[in-house]
Parts: sequence; C-alpha cells; structure tokens
Amino acid sequence: MTTHDHLATVDDLVALPFPEESRLEDDRSSGPGHHLRVLEASRDFWDADLDVVEEAYEEIETSLRGLAAALSARWGDPRPVDLAPYLEGEAPEPMSALSMVAGSMLVWQRPDTGRWLALAIGQADREFPVELIAAVGTTPPVSY
Repeated sequence: MTTHDHLATVDDLVALPFPEESRLEDDRSSGPGHHLRVLEASRDFWDADLDVVEEAYEEIETSLRGLAAALSARWGDPRPVDLAPYLEGEAPEPMSALSMVAGSMLVWQRPDTGRWLALAIGQADREFPVELIAAVGTTPPVSY
C-alpha cells in the first residue's frame, strides 16, 4: 500500500465512531474509546532466515516513516510513547493491546476531535508478521 492509501485509512479510522462493546475483526479491533487497525503486514516467518525478517522490518519502517512524515505535515511532530510500562497492571485499550506487540508508538494529538492517533510497528512473536499498526483513542497515553 502507498502512503496515500494509508492516509485514507487513517482518516477513516479517526472519524469512525467507537462501538459500545469491543469487537475484533481480521485486521482491526474496536471498543469503547479506541480503534486498532493493521495498515500493512509482512509475511509470517515460520521458516525464514534472520535476513528475511530484517528486510521485512526495513520495509515496514519505510512505510512508517512515509506515513509519519505525511501526518507530521498535517498535525505537527509526534510524541514518542514507551509502551513497556503498559505491560504491568491494568492498562486501558488500545495501549494494552499495543504493548503486547510493540515497544513504542508515535502519537499525534487531535484537539479538533478529542482523539489521538498513534503509529507503531509490532510483531506478536518472532514467527508472526511484522505489522504497521494505527491506533486511535480518547484516553491520553502517558509518557513514563
């Protein structure tokens, strides 16, 4: 997918109403006050060399950089947020889900909507695909 395609998906995600109850679909999940969406995913790595995994990370990072530049042109520079502290205790969504697959995220605050948007690169386990993930939420992420 192109940066333009990712931007269209992000715009839709930011505007999408939040459901009253949590739901999970193939590449997305939503619940009260949050949405998560996989924007791009590599192949899985059940039988792959380390070089293949590194190449996949580089491709996803390139997509992240392009999308982050486009979002920064719109909304200013993002704030990096460490997700490790959300692994302990009861974390709100979508930080709980993101912290299970990613170490950090870039966050843009959207004062006009009362929402924030985040991008992260995640991988559930070393055999699973590397993913570019977009998250939208209302509960402000805390920087530790």
